[in-house]
Amino acid sequence: MEDLRDRVAVVTGGASGIGRALARAFLSEGMKVVVADVEEPALEKTVAELSELGTVTGRRTDVRHVAEVEALADHTYEAFGACHILCNNAGVSVPQLKVWETTPNDWRWVHDVNVHGVVHGIQAFVPRMIAGGEEGVVVNTSSGDGGIQPLATQSVYASSKAAVSILTECLDAQLRAETRLRAAIFYPSGGLLKTGIWTTARNRPPELARERPVPAGAEPTFEEFMEGLRRAGIELPVQDLDALARDAVEGIRRGDFVIMMGREQMEATLVERARKLAAGENPTTVMPGL
Repeated sequence: MEDLRDRVAVVTGGASGIGRALARAFLSEGMKVVVADVEEPALEKTVAELSELGTVTGRRTDVRHVAEVEALADHTYEAFGACHILCNNAGVSVPQLKVWETTPNDWRWVHDVNVHGVVHGIQAFVPRMIAGGEEGVVVNTSSGDGGIQPLATQSVYASSKAAVSILTECLDAQLRAETRLRAAIFYPSGGLLKTGIWTTARNRPPELARERPVPAGAEPTFEEFMEGLRRAGIELPVQDLDALARDAVEGIRRGDFVIMMGREQMEATLVERARKLAAGENPTTVMPGL
């Protein structure tokens, strides 16, 4: 899928952060873009700004709900008649807690958005993409925190992203076996990412509110998390989101299954994980300061 001009891309969670950067990168390739997001004011602002770069439309969508994702697919096909790149990118997180300190609603909310939201996107769009008979890609945003090496303090988020990684492996194998479509895992990488994931509590629905207050220090800001890394002796750069998105577009163009900056560096981590698992050991430990 080398020539992206005049193709159609759909990006969920597209009103800010990585999603907005992906939408901008697709527009720079001459694509038509549908931006979906649960935050309507941010969505309207993003669509207005991106309209200066090309053809873009927006649709408020809560990916937790099948009907809303189906409506997003209807909107896309009514507007452009096709979808060639589907980016299931919407994601949320909850406070860093011990598993026994999490609440049922922590798990319901994160897995509803991060896992079920991806499944809803696949179910709403892929049958239509197959019927269109054209090349296409389903890009699911995962995370190294789960898909490669989980942080012990992020059990809810990490488990959701591990699910997305395995789901995408299965999806890609199925698509390649009998269609012109494929799937890819997108691991945002290159350094720390200053995105809305740090403040997703702003979009948490009342019916999925935490059943008890968040313990002090369990919900760090981006700056507090950076300080925690420094205390642990870890220095990481902050990745430019537009550069990350451009790299993702190149990965799509190349036909990569794993889209990740510095991808070759994950081999040592995965080999060590496999060694420990084969030895009957747990490869995950709690990192000091985090």
